[in-house]
Amino acid sequence: MSAPDCTLCELPTEGVDVADDEGNAFCCTGCRDVYETLGDVDVDAEAVRERRQEEGNEADTSGSDTEVPADHEATFLEVDGMHCATCEAFIETVATDTEGVSAASASYVTDTVRIDHDPDAVSVEDLSEAVSGLGYSAYDRDDAFSRRQADNMATARLAAGVLVGMAVMLQYIVIIYPTYFAFPFYNERTLEYLNQAMASTSGTYFFIVIAVLTTVVLFVTGKPILRGAYVSARTRSPNMDLLVAIAALSAYVYSTLAVIFVESPSIYYDVTVAIIVIVTVGNHYEDSIKKRSTELLSDLTAVQVDSARRLVGEGDVDGAGANASETEEVAIDDLAPGDRLLVRVGERIPVDGEAVAGDAAVDESVVTGESMPVRKTPGDAAIGGSVVADGSLTVEVGPDATSSLDRVAELVWDLQSGNHGVQKLADRLATIFVPVVLAVALLASGANLALGNGVTEAMLVGLTVLIVSCPCALGLATPLAVAAGIRDALERSIVIFDDTVFERLRGADTVVFDKTGTLTTGEMRVVSADVDDDLLRLAAAIEERSAHPVGQAIAAARAGDGAPRAPESASDSGAGSPAVADGGEVKAADADDAGDALAVTDFESHARGVSGVVDGVEVVVGHPDLFDERGWTVPDGIREAVSAARDVGRVPVAVGRDGAAEGVVVVGDELREGWEETVTELADSGVEVVVLTGDDERAATVFGEHDAISSVFAGVPPEGKAETVERLKARGRTVMVGDGTNDAPALAAADLGVALGGGTAMAADAADVAIVDDDLGSVATVFELSRAAGRRVKGNIGWAFCYNAVAIPLAVTGLLNPLFAAIAMGASSLLVVANSSRALLDD
Repeated sequence: MSAPDCTLCELPTEGVDVADDEGNAFCCTGCRDVYETLGDVDVDAEAVRERRQEEGNEADTSGSDTEVPADHEATFLEVDGMHCATCEAFIETVATDTEGVSAASASYVTDTVRIDHDPDAVSVEDLSEAVSGLGYSAYDRDDAFSRRQADNMATARLAAGVLVGMAVMLQYIVIIYPTYFAFPFYNERTLEYLNQAMASTSGTYFFIVIAVLTTVVLFVTGKPILRGAYVSARTRSPNMDLLVAIAALSAYVYSTLAVIFVESPSIYYDVTVAIIVIVTVGNHYEDSIKKRSTELLSDLTAVQVDSARRLVGEGDVDGAGANASETEEVAIDDLAPGDRLLVRVGERIPVDGEAVAGDAAVDESVVTGESMPVRKTPGDAAIGGSVVADGSLTVEVGPDATSSLDRVAELVWDLQSGNHGVQKLADRLATIFVPVVLAVALLASGANLALGNGVTEAMLVGLTVLIVSCPCALGLATPLAVAAGIRDALERSIVIFDDTVFERLRGADTVVFDKTGTLTTGEMRVVSADVDDDLLRLAAAIEERSAHPVGQAIAAARAGDGAPRAPESASDSGAGSPAVADGGEVKAADADDAGDALAVTDFESHARGVSGVVDGVEVVVGHPDLFDERGWTVPDGIREAVSAARDVGRVPVAVGRDGAAEGVVVVGDELREGWEETVTELADSGVEVVVLTGDDERAATVFGEHDAISSVFAGVPPEGKAETVERLKARGRTVMVGDGTNDAPALAAADLGVALGGGTAMAADAADVAIVDDDLGSVATVFELSRAAGRRVKGNIGWAFCYNAVAIPLAVTGLLNPLFAAIAMGASSLLVVANSSRALLDD
């Protein structure tokens, strides 16, 4: 009978004996601890699977009850043009209506749609074509050309609108406005000539030219707005696009009918042009600010592997592939179970498998979050995506020929495509405002007809209501305030990927921090050295030959990078405790000593340390077990110091010469500057702070003891992190802060993800916010910007509604004509622009 899957994250529990009092099985103690704290959502593994299937196959398919058949594949497409929750619903409907598609889930937050389909019935190209309609552009997520093409099309559409719109407005300023208002700087003869010209056949052609130019602006530049309006009407979810389109189309249709049927028409094409261009420019400004932000992240590290070095030939193979006849470079897709791969120091293990030869320290932090490398020898499991830090390995490809890292990446895409965006405040208001405005316009026109006024006058009153209530100010209120927030964040080295970040961040209940690389720097350094200078110099000389992070930390410290000197005895300091690093000034090793050239011979790298002869002195650096294996003496005090350091999450290394251990060097992951201030500030603002790490529980001791941190979950794998965040979301809005690929699923699963810019590309891709300069204090700044942007949006919308509260009654009573309504609309828009141009935060 096979072992059950983990109750929390559904990973296999084969060979793992971790369970709770109710008999639920877990893949690690971290998942068990999370389940015991937050496990009231589900009670067993079957319930977890059922909930995930319901979420994946029902909630994300617009209410479809169709389950995804086992032979269907998941395809992820990027969709250009989605900008609201209405777009999500429409894209999902279009996709699921395609033959061969069983489910679809779209997210405008990440511009992504996941489509489950039968590959034999419908291809990826067919899916792209089906979704690419009404101005949406769908393409494969790796298709950079299509992405650039979509960006270029948006820029060209805006340029056409501005240039053609200028041509229209020039005619109004030079010819039409003077005749309407009898400008004083035009003499009577000139005005009379213009009136006669417009009343003649030449005037008809003049109006037709303006109509054609306006048509270009409305249907080319305004295509995204019209598309959004159509989608809004079709899904019966009024939004800002519908409001803008109604006003622009009303002025256009009225003016066109006037040109056709009226001898000397009053045309309002300028209203159509102004509405379309103003709103399009506002949206383009917001998009351009976001694009500028993402350019800062071009130097992030990509971590996925696309090729492998396969051994060719028969016979036994050592870790370096010495007995193989040759190696060949092959694509990951061409690997088969049983293939043997050579992985050298500094390289990533391409796929999951088993070590069959060699001896190496492997850094699994990118996948598991464990900060310390793990020694791998023949028979040990090798995780795809982890890095060989020291030595080399021959890895036999596992039965699935897949990588744990790739599965993490797939999980990220799956979570992102299901991350439905929140409905923007302006769109929520539009659901009420649109029906009210339409009703008022119809009632005003009907009342005029009932009072005996002509059809033309009644239509003008209705048109004036629609124009004066056109939400240019309302439409600019959110994008310009958000753009100001993104701009201010950019100035502080904070990159905002999504325009709903500030709205989603407000009201956050829980902030979850990763440990390694987030609350800590992710870099090993010596925190105490209870050895004399001469022995430390010998140990550093040995460790310079090692690629292990602990050895590199010892070598770097002795080279003058600030290795602290220990006090009189380990017991006085609590060996390995943070007090050694933080308790006052410490002396670094002398630079002259670091520069001495030492002769190292007989260097050996062991499973638990290194050894060699330095200037004729035999030196061993490593775990006390290595000393025991070699028959060297290890005093009880050193064993106690090693144990004490390990209890507080540090990495102790015994150092000895000529047959005896003489001291302990303690290495640890350095705490990031300002972490305490950040978590305290968040806790003081009423947010619950949680630490979630794949590292050992002892390495998170310092965080568990901090008053501002309510919970610490240690030893949790990537899938478990995502499930933990899902359960925290059930209690309130959750923000995840991380940096590594192992954090990416949790970043994608959270209501909002924040990635440190020094992390991996996958973490940044999964997040909504990236902190480029790795300043943890910027997390609190993001919250401040969110609150300030919220106040700015509400201020802009408040002004827009005050304007409408005055202007609409004037339009209904006939005291405003369409031209003055357009001027009032433009003035209100300028006020919103001026208000949004101010900085959100005072430096």
